[in-house]
Amino acid sequence: MIELGGPTMGVAWSAKALAPVGFDAAAAEAAIQTLLNRLVAQMSPWEPQSDISRFNRAPAGAWMDMAPAFHHVLSGALRWAQASDGAFDPTAGRLVDLWGFGPAGAVEAPPAPAAIKAALAAGGWDRLALEGSRAFQPGGLELDFSGIAKGFGVDEVSRALSAMGLPDHLVEIGGELRGQGVKPGGEPWWVEIAAPPGSALPGGPILLALHGLAIATSGDYRRFLEHDGRRYAHTLDPRLGRQIDNGVRSVSVIHGSCMDADALSTALSVLGPVAGPEFAEKHGLAAYFLVDDGDDLREIPSSKFEAMLG
Repeated sequence: MIELGGPTMGVAWSAKALAPVGFDAAAAEAAIQTLLNRLVAQMSPWEPQSDISRFNRAPAGAWMDMAPAFHHVLSGALRWAQASDGAFDPTAGRLVDLWGFGPAGAVEAPPAPAAIKAALAAGGWDRLALEGSRAFQPGGLELDFSGIAKGFGVDEVSRALSAMGLPDHLVEIGGELRGQGVKPGGEPWWVEIAAPPGSALPGGPILLALHGLAIATSGDYRRFLEHDGRRYAHTLDPRLGRQIDNGVRSVSVIHGSCMDADALSTALSVLGPVAGPEFAEKHGLAAYFLVDDGDDLREIPSSKFEAMLG
């Protein structure tokens, strides 16, 4: 088995794969790094000349040609934005910056209500139009793919490894994972559901076999702003312009597409402990919620998630 890895999207990528004797692992690693660098050059708002940065700077009324990967991610993001009534919104870039989680840099205090109101007015997934391979900038709209790009990157690395003749592999980018085929010995790729730091899952550890499946987890503990003794999580409700405050500590989604799992884990976190599970049941999603009930963590598994555990 070979192990590959490197930096991407502000985190790290890694891959384990069964490879034949003599396989050139260094060349494979370089090819995957080039692939991921290309995605960053399209989708990172931290890169001034990226496609997403150029769209965000474009004047009102401008149409921008999109590369196929960019178009795929944006189309997928808009699909879940519509389905979730804006609980997931790829046009929340101004809000992300306002709270100190974007390329504008960290902030020392929460933004003023007037600033939040202005950012909400500038955003809105329903203001964005797609026509073929072009995207329309209505004016002031700022895209942010932080809730979906890592998952797409995982899918792309998995596709690349299969194309290299390595169909048995496990890929990870920043905690989002995809498993294909089997491990040495014929076992599936087993992964464990992540628990918030300092906590344990109420029912004990949960192991899942990723056989042609991906898992993504959104947690309120991964990034945050601290001010006056209060912690503001990085997961924003794009409908309200502020952090979620619904008791959800984390949501894990298992899906055939890591891109979709990534977006859905965020959307379900925003929807909360009542509407989130209802959405998961309606759309047939394998989702696992951890909710803070004050003294303890409560788990809410969707019926499809429970079925996967057997």
